Amino acid sequence: MSSILLEARNVYEDFEVETDILFFKVGDHDLVIFHGRNYNIKKRMSAQQLNRLLKSSNFYQVYSGCYVNLSRISSIEDDCIFFGEKGLYAKNIRVPKRKQESIRHLLKGLRS
Repeated sequence: MSSILLEARNVYEDFEVETDILFFKVGDHDLVIFHGRNYNIKKRMSAQQLNRLLKSSNFYQVYSGCYVNLSRISSIEDDCIFFGEKGLYAKNIRVPKRKQESIRHLLKGLRS
């Protein structure tokens, strides 16, 4: 009888930005803080890596230095963007009304 061993992925070392990250914030000295469903990871990035990340169509800048993953947004309500089911465990971030409308427009294009 053969047993199948599944290798657990270490989210802190091997995370996929496009699928695992809800939003990120860019700090001083190319320090990026990635926010996942139940973790935050601080990571230094080269200027080239950071530029590639900032130009990605998956992410949208909501305010200076803060970018949300459009594909992970579950709802926009009460001046907030929610990631996951709204309630106890959903992460959220406040977003200005003007940006909310832009995001709604982009989401319609992604989900159509």
